Amino acid sequence: MYAKDIMTEDVIAVDVDSTVEQCAKLLYENNLSGVPVIDVNDQLVGIVTEGDLIKRASHIKSPAVLELLGGLIYLDNPNKFMDELKRAMSERVGDMMTKHVITIKPDDTIERTATIMVEKKIKRLPVVRSDGKLAGIVSRRDIMNHLYSTAEN
Repeated sequence: MYAKDIMTEDVIAVDVDSTVEQCAKLLYENNLSGVPVIDVNDQLVGIVTEGDLIKRASHIKSPAVLELLGGLIYLDNPNKFMDELKRAMSERVGDMMTKHVITIKPDDTIERTATIMVEKKIKRLPVVRSDGKLAGIVSRRDIMNHLYSTAEN
C-alpha cells in the first residue's frame, strides 16, 4: 500500500497571511497538532506545529558576547538569535512557520512513510504531488489505523 491509500485528502491548512491567533484557534478547534501552510497556488511552503506556537511564548536566550575594547564579540551566532526573535514577535504564520518541511509523495510506501516519521521524530507528513501542490497528509494515527484496524477484522 501507498501513502495515497491512507492519507487524509481533505487537509486543514492555513495560508502564509493567516494570523498566528487564527492558526492556534484552528489547531485547538480541530484537535490538531500541526497544519501545513500553503500559498495562493496551493503549493506547500511550510508547516506550523503546536511546538512552534509554544516556542513563540517561551523566553529567547540572547547570544553570549564578550565586550573588548569598546566592541562586542559574539560568542554565539547572532543570526540565530535574530531569527528566533523574529519568529517570537511574528503576527503572521508565514513569519513563524517551519520552512524546510519533510514531505512524501503519494506513491511512497507506507513502510517508507513510517520509517521517515520514526527517524525524523515527526507526527505528520504532508503528501505533495510532483507539481508541488498539497495532495494530503499522513499522520501517525493514519498509520496506526492501517496497521491495526485489519488485525481486528
